[in-house]
Amino acid sequence: MIGCSRDRSTSAVENVELIVSSAPSLKDSLEEIKNIYCDDKKNIQITFNYGPSGWLQNQIEQGSATDIFISQGENQMDELEMQNLILKETRVNLVSDELVLITGKNNMSINCFEDLLKPEVKKIGIGVPNSVPAAKTAQETLETLAMWDELQTKLVMGKDLFQVMSYVETENAEAGFVWDTIAKTSNKVRIAAIAPENSHNPVFLPAAVISSSKNLSAADEFLNYLQSEEAMNIFEKNGFKRVEVNKED
Repeated sequence: MIGCSRDRSTSAVENVELIVSSAPSLKDSLEEIKNIYCDDKKNIQITFNYGPSGWLQNQIEQGSATDIFISQGENQMDELEMQNLILKETRVNLVSDELVLITGKNNMSINCFEDLLKPEVKKIGIGVPNSVPAAKTAQETLETLAMWDELQTKLVMGKDLFQVMSYVETENAEAGFVWDTIAKTSNKVRIAAIAPENSHNPVFLPAAVISSSKNLSAADEFLNYLQSEEAMNIFEKNGFKRVEVNKED
């Protein structure tokens, strides 16, 4: 839990705790942004709840206390929106990411997606499709490349992308599919290939205020700050890309 405050022109306000549920790929960025955001704030506490986007979606559907949700995939946010569990007018595509194929740092035998078809490639790490958005993007990519069916027997499921990356780091898989921003957190893997842009739908990380939030004003204020130039510079430093049109239609 992290304390922070904002000086206001009105009289002192009561303490507020914000709970932000976020995809784990954003952890480094959010922790740095939090430190800056909290420099001049004394009445706000922020707790980050990191986990696979599908798992976080389920928590929100079950009534878990959450003020802001930042998803690694649009499907999870779409489903919450259809249930009126987010405030639609606050929804934004915060940043974007890229799907990459990783191998062990010293594995030079895999340099493109087609190399996964080699017989010496026995295991390929991929997230659980229903809860890890990167798995859906990986499937779209492999289907576009006409490789999905042929690779089925090689796929090894991970509960999240850090587990997928661990498979590759420990050589329990020759390769794996993760986001670019996840891959860059490890010095034990290398990025062998980037998924072609036209091989899958754009990868946006949408964010929104949760309808049941008891701290709507503070949540909206923090979400707006996440879209600021200061925050965007931090996201970009950690490998994310800006979204040209931020607001949802």
